Amino acid sequence: MAQPWKIIESIPTSEGLLELRQRGERDFLIMVGSQVLMNSLANRSEVVLGQLGCLRLKNQERPRVLVGGLGMGFTLRAVLDSLPDTARVVVAELNPIVHGWCLGPLSALTKHAVSDPRVTVEICDVAQMILRSADAGGEERFDAIVLDLYRGPHAKTEPNDPLYGRVAIENMRKALMPSGVLAVWGENYDEGFDKRLSRAGFLVSTHRPGRGGLRHVVFLAELRPDKKSAGTFR
Repeated sequence: MAQPWKIIESIPTSEGLLELRQRGERDFLIMVGSQVLMNSLANRSEVVLGQLGCLRLKNQERPRVLVGGLGMGFTLRAVLDSLPDTARVVVAELNPIVHGWCLGPLSALTKHAVSDPRVTVEICDVAQMILRSADAGGEERFDAIVLDLYRGPHAKTEPNDPLYGRVAIENMRKALMPSGVLAVWGENYDEGFDKRLSRAGFLVSTHRPGRGGLRHVVFLAELRPDKKSAGTFR
């Protein structure tokens, strides 16, 4: 018989009650209202997202990476494991309570990823951080931007969406180094987002990690100085 869930902490938000629940040693849920945002036992796509986003940076001298959304820290852990000791990783997380959970009850799940000396966590809107980086340019740009937000791009995404719309993609392109990489988690494949990335000059591929069952999507968009447009495959 399955153990009952225990509520570790909850906090009201504009979208409903945000809760951290636990049963057993490593089985956690983050929920908002009745919706499960993250399950600690189902993190395959988050891990692949972090790995693909930083695949080309392992041997770079001082790569700078932006992670949008902290969640339970699995994407951050995969990012750190793919980077050298000299890397700098900035995490943009909207909710300070999530940061606290990753420092506390969730920390052992990711070998204390948030406490890694390479990591700086900023409590802010990742879209605003991207815009600041795009406007500043130069050394404020990133070698990779990894977006692990619980609402990924989808068929109803508006062209002016602050994260996945045309202007947002242009901001991300400007916030990246000339050969930078953008990796984005999605619940399902979104053709419109794919096309917007290609039109912005990214070489786009999509990946569905694992075999069978629910398989989320990782959009991988690479900037290539010699590429003006790119094709898409699944």
